[in-house]
Amino acid sequence: MIKREVVLVMIAALALVGADASAQTSGRRGGATTGGRAGAQAAPAPAKPSPGAGPIIVFETMKGSFEMETYPNEAPKSVDHILALVKRNFYNGLRVHRVVPGQLVQFGDPLSRDVSKREFWGTGGSGNPIGVAEISPKRKHVLGAVALAHPGDPRSADTQMYVMLMPQPKYDGHYVVIGRVINGMDVVAKLKELDVIRRATIKEPAKGTE
Repeated sequence: MIKREVVLVMIAALALVGADASAQTSGRRGGATTGGRAGAQAAPAPAKPSPGAGPIIVFETMKGSFEMETYPNEAPKSVDHILALVKRNFYNGLRVHRVVPGQLVQFGDPLSRDVSKREFWGTGGSGNPIGVAEISPKRKHVLGAVALAHPGDPRSADTQMYVMLMPQPKYDGHYVVIGRVINGMDVVAKLKELDVIRRATIKEPAKGTE
């Protein structure tokens, strides 16, 4: 009788081991686990540039690259200002200095190159504000919209910009939307404070988008 009970216990133990091994194999194949190649999501497909969009700015960051189209038709002086800064390598080496989770990512302050000045991040610029508020009802704060930050007067906008992580209609009419991210929003969503903008470059829009 004792031997029969021992045999039954051993059979039950072997059944548990087999079930555990099956579960581990399923996990290695992807399943509901995280980090597995089978469960990884593909990056969103790039959006087509909007009709009338201008040059595209490519930002290379620690987390990858993203591209934004510009809107020179609606905000010519603002776009020219930012493009001139990019050509001067102004944004190279700057850090993301502000992140509102689920809402926006902001960068463009030259003071962010110096971590010892972190308490002043968000106050710097080129010293040459744009001087006009080119706010257009055509360009809204949609997902991926890129707008110019300012301390209270949109005419004082300069080098700092932010990218919308979600639509924010409450900002419409108060900030100049100069463009929209058309490739790499998954990269933007990963950015955190202190992440570095390694390089910003310009490429012309594809033929047929002007």
